Amino acid sequence: MVNKAPQLGVIIAAAGDSQRMGNLNKIFAPLKNKPLLAWSIDTCQKCHLINRIVIALRSDDLELGQKLAREREWTKVTDIYPGGPLRQDSVKRGLHKLVSCDWVMIHDGARPFLTLNLIQKGLEAARETGAAIAAVPVNETIKLANDAEIIEKTLQRSELWIAQTPQMFKFEIITKAYEELTEEVTDDAAAVERLGCKVKLFPGTHHNIKITTPADLALAEVIVSDVESGYRL
Repeated sequence: MVNKAPQLGVIIAAAGDSQRMGNLNKIFAPLKNKPLLAWSIDTCQKCHLINRIVIALRSDDLELGQKLAREREWTKVTDIYPGGPLRQDSVKRGLHKLVSCDWVMIHDGARPFLTLNLIQKGLEAARETGAAIAAVPVNETIKLANDAEIIEKTLQRSELWIAQTPQMFKFEIITKAYEELTEEVTDDAAAVERLGCKVKLFPGTHHNIKITTPADLALAEVIVSDVESGYRL
């Protein structure tokens, strides 16, 4: 009997409203020679560990997304679907489209600098606990303040991390987390934490930025120029 290789499915969360980008639809904004969305999906398409990709977009963007998938020959993309009102709604819908997968990687479509190394390291870390997220240590001093903006505490910097994506989970863990979720969360790991599951950190990079403002897009242009000059992400 031949053992079947574990299946890794990917949810690209890209259904945000781009409010802080002014009139620009950030997910299709040009970054050098291609739309922002294409950067991370191109990486997933060429990753041998990934079997399937589903993409959550705004309803108004579905046709544009399907056109882009055809043009870029994303053969691993099996569904482009309308996201929900919250990010977690979009992810939950995506999980229903990956029921044959053993592992799920969730990534923000607005983070263009996904790498093959991040995907590999994420899967390796997730195999330890069933859940893992990319993160970078905080390198600034963080203050905890009250509603009057008076400092109450200086937090221990060595214990603080900035969460990123990709985030990697066993299918049954992330599915159960979202089935039992009753409140809004800002990332997928938070849903899993509520189950009492351990979530492993693996090293992200400070270049793995999320594009939320025009200034972020300008920074991304600089990062791309560095990469073209030989810098390795």
